[in-house]
Amino acid sequence: MARIIVGLSGGVDSAVAAGLLKAAGHEVIGVTLRTWQAGTSRCCRIDDAQKTTAALGIPYHVMNCSSDFQEFVEAPFLTDRLRGLTPNPCVVCNFAVKWKWLLRAAAHFQADAVATGHYAEVTVTESGHHTVKAGKDPKKDQSYMLCRLTQEQLRRTILPLGRLTKSEVRALAARLELPVAETPDSQELCFVNEEDPGDYIEDHTEHPPGPGSFVDQEGKPLGTHRGIYRYTIGQRRGLGIPAGERLYVSSISPECNEITLGDAASLLRYALVCRDVQWMGIAPPEPGTPLPALVKIRSHHEGVRALVFRSEQDLVRIRFGTPVRAPAPGQFAVFYDDAGRILGSGVITESFP
Repeated sequence: MARIIVGLSGGVDSAVAAGLLKAAGHEVIGVTLRTWQAGTSRCCRIDDAQKTTAALGIPYHVMNCSSDFQEFVEAPFLTDRLRGLTPNPCVVCNFAVKWKWLLRAAAHFQADAVATGHYAEVTVTESGHHTVKAGKDPKKDQSYMLCRLTQEQLRRTILPLGRLTKSEVRALAARLELPVAETPDSQELCFVNEEDPGDYIEDHTEHPPGPGSFVDQEGKPLGTHRGIYRYTIGQRRGLGIPAGERLYVSSISPECNEITLGDAASLLRYALVCRDVQWMGIAPPEPGTPLPALVKIRSHHEGVRALVFRSEQDLVRIRFGTPVRAPAPGQFAVFYDDAGRILGSGVITESFP
């Protein structure tokens, strides 16, 4: 049996992961990563995590990773939103903060592996690469959020919930008599307590860009926006533009402080370019050779069949068989094979109608 560090958020998923590993005979140590110097975020509910470890009878420790969280998650989030991008800080947090600190805990406690309550699996491909496979429950699958984990991180990772549905996890929590069995799921960004992320950005930025123009597809002024950081591609609500048809944010131009609005058709894209490409389930393909894949452009996207082309500059160009709706620069595009295993990922920079 192994000694395993389990990252406990205070929620039901990580609690059940710890309970299953203990029931299997492993020596389990619970660790919560504090991402704030003071107060509590939605990702580190220490009181609830303590209740879980007490119920399971396992050791518990808290590690302060707030400095790394501010440097690698919060600060880049603010910078990207001020540039009109739509980042995914949870993806970055997993590989740059959570796994870094969980493996640090593993080294300190001489543990064999780390585990979390993510709905996904770690598997090894025919080529010998460790990768993440989509979870059984399509509504809860969190493989997208783990798309940047490294081979070193994956080799020492266990994900006990990959073959379970949410309802099964709730039932297990009740059977294990865990005090967090009925804890509601958390959906929002853990560090943004305001209802509108724009308010959070203003509160944490000395000189946010001011109002600018909404324009139509031909550049005709339609009204005034409140700051580009308050909007994302595909957004319809909160525009404040009276119109006879529904309008959506189709592009954001930080250089001229303009936001272009259009109808639903203006959001459709047939091709993308991605930077910062990271291959996971395979070695980097030969430049120019098409790689068939299912590509997801956001965490809850079902995915669309596409051809992925790696360029000499180690960018990728993606051509979709059918158009995708509202791909946002700053988000990750994640490439899967037919078995639901991640092949690689990249940050979206451009999209083409």
